[in-house]
Amino acid sequence: MTETDAKNLAHMIQVAERVVVFTGAGISTESGIPDFRSPGGVWSKMKPIMFQDFVASRDARREAWTRVFNKTAGWTGAEPNAGHYAVAKLVEAGKVTSVITQNVDNLHQASGVPADKVIEVHGNASYAKCLQCGKRYEFEALRHRWEADEDITCMFCTGLVKSATISFGQAMPEAEMERATEEALLADLFLVLGSSLVVYPAAGLPVVAKKAGSRLAIVNREETDLDPYADLVLNTDIGPLMSAVMERL
Repeated sequence: MTETDAKNLAHMIQVAERVVVFTGAGISTESGIPDFRSPGGVWSKMKPIMFQDFVASRDARREAWTRVFNKTAGWTGAEPNAGHYAVAKLVEAGKVTSVITQNVDNLHQASGVPADKVIEVHGNASYAKCLQCGKRYEFEALRHRWEADEDITCMFCTGLVKSATISFGQAMPEAEMERATEEALLADLFLVLGSSLVVYPAAGLPVVAKKAGSRLAIVNREETDLDPYADLVLNTDIGPLMSAVMERL
């Protein structure tokens, strides 16, 4: 990161009226949360459980719940870092209208971003939901049923209960995607923090924003396919950069 990097991004944020932040795994790796696809990432260590398998197989459900309670994926239990706190301050200041995240770690909420400002397009790994009626369950309330080797179903409608993450093969959450698209259309600065922009349809949101007239800034350790369309591309760590940006606002 250079002085110019922080200065340029700070200026873009300063002159914008409606900033939408879009975050991926790269903002949370600085908190020790593993990413998904890189060597040493989550899916290099264990095979993902497909949604169809979870629904069809009790054994698959048992394995999924074992991963939840053993925290195998490592998605929960970390603390927000400087990048998360910088975004929270921008939300508090009214500069950022919403935070669209591909992450499931709940760290934006933990950093102080109001839950209604966070749009989770890939769900949340910190609680469970009934697949049929949507009833929310806290994991600790379900632990005794897992320990008793029960098939965990809803107390209200008997539907299957699952971690609130969006699994491979599971439909994207319609309401969240519609809201994320609306936010992208309204943005005058779409700020990507730590996403490789390869997982669609969420990765298409920067394009939606750009086509609607927004400026696009991408901060990621590696290059992305959308870099040629961006107004600013910074290949650097997010926490130090955003801390330096906040000092200039």
